[in-house]
Amino acid sequence: MKKNYVIFFLIVLVGAVFISCQAHHAPVVHPQFQPVDLNAKLKSGVLKPKVNNFAVILDASPSTRDLQSGLTSFESSKAFLYRMNRSIPQMNLNSALRSFGHWQDGGETTLHFGPTRWQRDSFQSALDGVSQGGGKSPVDQAFDLTTDDMSSMQGRTAVILVGDGQYRGVDAAGAAKRLKARYGSNACIYTVLTGSAGPQDVATMKAIAAAGQCGSFQKASNLESPQAMANWVESVFLTKSAMKAAVPAAPLDSDGDGVYDNVDQCPDTPKGATVDKRGCWVLTGVTFDTSKWEIKSRYYSRLNSVVAILQKNPSLRLEIEGHTDNRGAADYNQRLSENRAKAVMDYLIARGIASNRLSARGYGFSKPAASNATAAGRAQNRRVELRPLP
Repeated sequence: MKKNYVIFFLIVLVGAVFISCQAHHAPVVHPQFQPVDLNAKLKSGVLKPKVNNFAVILDASPSTRDLQSGLTSFESSKAFLYRMNRSIPQMNLNSALRSFGHWQDGGETTLHFGPTRWQRDSFQSALDGVSQGGGKSPVDQAFDLTTDDMSSMQGRTAVILVGDGQYRGVDAAGAAKRLKARYGSNACIYTVLTGSAGPQDVATMKAIAAAGQCGSFQKASNLESPQAMANWVESVFLTKSAMKAAVPAAPLDSDGDGVYDNVDQCPDTPKGATVDKRGCWVLTGVTFDTSKWEIKSRYYSRLNSVVAILQKNPSLRLEIEGHTDNRGAADYNQRLSENRAKAVMDYLIARGIASNRLSARGYGFSKPAASNATAAGRAQNRRVELRPLP
């Protein structure tokens, strides 16, 4: 009897280890991002839909755990798709989402969404639920199964592969060619590379895109700003209309943050900074417990993106501004805002940013970004802003 208990225990233990190897459930963290609105161009007829469908293939294999600028390749891939999903204008589209890299033996990939009518929230919910795998990188199987997924899609389809390009021992370009052979001019393939890619990874992703004959290759790091993402979405999903009607000149956006100069209250934000509707560089979503200023570990990735921007712009100097809502006494909120600004500054210094490039200042509740009359407005006012200094 004792021997049977030992055998049962070993079976349970092995099963637990096997399951734990299959997937890595990372917390869902959406990047700070305010998309450029492409709906006006679409409604006015300046642009028209180029595709009827899109099918996403997401790399969830173990190699995507490599870190680059504070994020894993897998996290960067999901962040890219979040920005893409937010930037697509309201269109009548069908969509699908499939990932690969979940099984130890490199077996079947997983279909998470569709093929069905694209709805922004539903697609995002499916994307949030994709976990990182513990298997191999069967990108060829993912393409073959996506080829079957597309059989119910009518019209033109954009096939979008997002991953690190580390696909050794499989013929990814050959699988892409099989998809192209089946759908011809109704399929174009777009590859988006994430992570710290080497020359072979770049070449692999370029070869996959070339197999589609009418798509493109791009690095996700080049598509982080709202305007860059809007340009990419426009090239994949939309095309210029043949209409000849005069189109008013577009307003200027000198710093390229997606907020036009005539309403931009914070000009000269650096490339890659995420801004609010005022055009100000805000650490949106970085919140503090009541009367506290300690930074929670789940917000480190957002602050690491600030570190990356400062590293890319060595002459950039910042004033870190702390703000609060209007609940409580003015002097209390002033001290609280100063402590929170200093906490952010100390974090950046600890990550290697020179202290002479940074200053911290608290404004209490003197500079609200929204109305304090509502809970949502007060939440916006409990913020930290980053202002470039001359």
